[in-house]
Amino acid sequence: MAGVLTTPRSAPGRLAPALAGGAVVLIALPIFAVAGWRLSAWGLAAVLWAGAQALGLVLARLRLGMGNLASSGVVGIGMTFRSVAVMAVVIAVAVSDPRLGLAAGAVYALAYTLELVVGLAAYFGGEQAR
Repeated sequence: MAGVLTTPRSAPGRLAPALAGGAVVLIALPIFAVAGWRLSAWGLAAVLWAGAQALGLVLARLRLGMGNLASSGVVGIGMTFRSVAVMAVVIAVAVSDPRLGLAAGAVYALAYTLELVVGLAAYFGGEQAR
């Protein structure tokens, strides 16, 4: 087991995880419509998801590695900011309208979780780095 966790691998592509998370957001729309839940919660989750993905695309263009320490730092802080900004919006909305904030946060959290699972599966299923 230790070898699986310590073996260096190449970074996986970002498309499949992003598409998996986006699919969760899209699948949530008919669920919200049929269940009679507020579509504004779904809309908020979709906007937050799209915004976080857009920021991720911008950050993905920066170079990483020992030769690019400044841009590596920007990517690290930017990825942290991405999560903190989404949760700050969800918390602010939940303070004023708890049902809206909870529903939007749940959709976003499910999409993020699936994106993480697909990304981890792609990483650990990938080839070893040379």
